Amino acid sequence: MKVLIGKIFEKILSACKLNENSFMLGLFSLLWLILRTGTKPSRIVYPCQRTAAVNIYLWLTTYMIPFLHALPNKMLILRKYDLKRRVLPALLAVAIVGGSIVLWEAYESIREREKREIGLKIVGKIAKFEPASSIYVVNGTKGNDDGIPRLIDLMGEHGLLFYKSSKYGKNKGPEGLISRDDVVIIKVNSQWNERGGTNTDLVKALIQVILDHPDGFVGEIVVADNGQAQYGSAGSGGSFSWSRNNAENISQSIQSVIDFFAGKNYKVSAYLWDTITTKKVSEYFEGDMEDGYVVNATVNPRTGIMVSYPKFRTKFGAYISFKYGVWDPKAKTYYSDKLKVINFPVLKTHSIYGVTACVKHYMGVVSDKLTAMLGARAHNTVGKGGMGTEMVKTRFPTLNIIDAIWINAIPKGGPSTSYGEATRVNIVAASVDPVALDYWATKHILLEAARIKGYSGLDSIDPDNNESGSFGYWLKLSMEEIKRAGYQVTADEDYMSVYVYNL
Repeated sequence: MKVLIGKIFEKILSACKLNENSFMLGLFSLLWLILRTGTKPSRIVYPCQRTAAVNIYLWLTTYMIPFLHALPNKMLILRKYDLKRRVLPALLAVAIVGGSIVLWEAYESIREREKREIGLKIVGKIAKFEPASSIYVVNGTKGNDDGIPRLIDLMGEHGLLFYKSSKYGKNKGPEGLISRDDVVIIKVNSQWNERGGTNTDLVKALIQVILDHPDGFVGEIVVADNGQAQYGSAGSGGSFSWSRNNAENISQSIQSVIDFFAGKNYKVSAYLWDTITTKKVSEYFEGDMEDGYVVNATVNPRTGIMVSYPKFRTKFGAYISFKYGVWDPKAKTYYSDKLKVINFPVLKTHSIYGVTACVKHYMGVVSDKLTAMLGARAHNTVGKGGMGTEMVKTRFPTLNIIDAIWINAIPKGGPSTSYGEATRVNIVAASVDPVALDYWATKHILLEAARIKGYSGLDSIDPDNNESGSFGYWLKLSMEEIKRAGYQVTADEDYMSVYVYNL
């Protein structure tokens, strides 16, 4: 019953956009508090109830008390029911209680942050050997600041230009990553709420950076993921409308970020591939215009994966094949170079495979359900290097960015990550090489944080542990798959350069 009420609450929040209407949010919070706490007062200590109390306090002090106080005393309804003498004191009492909760929440928040926030010393280095993979790190970002712009600047200062342009300039040039008319898929984590999903402050900042293309962005941005319509915080896969999110303002969901930009008439949308993950389709060139998943029925002999990928029409009318690119239905052709993928996972441990980062993140590209029905479940191939095969047989990421503001450093504790389980390290890092970024971030952020926190079982997240089934083992298998396709990737720090910017 609690799960059902929670789901209804999520739907109402999303449908009514209450997070954008403070008056309605306060009113709804009052009704919610009465409904959930009235029969059991002890529930007032629950996190959701304390949040509702804060909303009610703001509603009362901003709207209701000033409104009643401003009403003229001669009004008939005031004289008849003596509202000012009877109601105002009661509202003031509620406001005082609410204010106390606000102060207590702030105090508790500071205490929790002090307990769970750690500082890591991130050291830059230059690779000993070539060819080298470059890693760019911003240390000290909270997500809702200029961490992402500083990351783009850091990349540009060391030769990786974010914007593709015919002219050279700050962060732009002919060898840049993102053109003004590209369709950009930002692949996020969405299967889990709280700290289990990609930080929405960072997603918002990245979208803004793309829209700020110096040549004027006229393309599309699609935030996407496949939570596989299974497991996850609600037991039904991913969501872009969680009420409890990974951000400074925890009510800021992916959908509210999308709505923010849509309200400014930008071509920014979201597509939850959960909605098509059980629908098997053919490619556009085969005459199939339906949204769904294309599945290669041939099993890869090395990793055992049956490659699968989404094919869909965006909100603004672009036809996208994750493998082949942007489809032009009139010209009957694909424009592969117009589709770019930014791989944007949150760094956390995994109960089976040790670590979730860039490579494991491609489990949100495949259809686990369709491949399972066909006898080759994709999730079972991660430990054999299957995600490396998936990357090179569909679409290799244009850029990988790791969200390491809040991480789950508890060995085998993830992928779900509650607020209480997360550790704050305030880092964001990027690289064109997903293997190097996974290796470096796991060793110098995740593993180091676990050591500081005093956790046991560190071998499960040690990238230098090459025992069969370990994270280090399958990361290297994935690396071999990617290398076989001709990409520059490495799990050797002697071939990595690390550039650091401290905010």
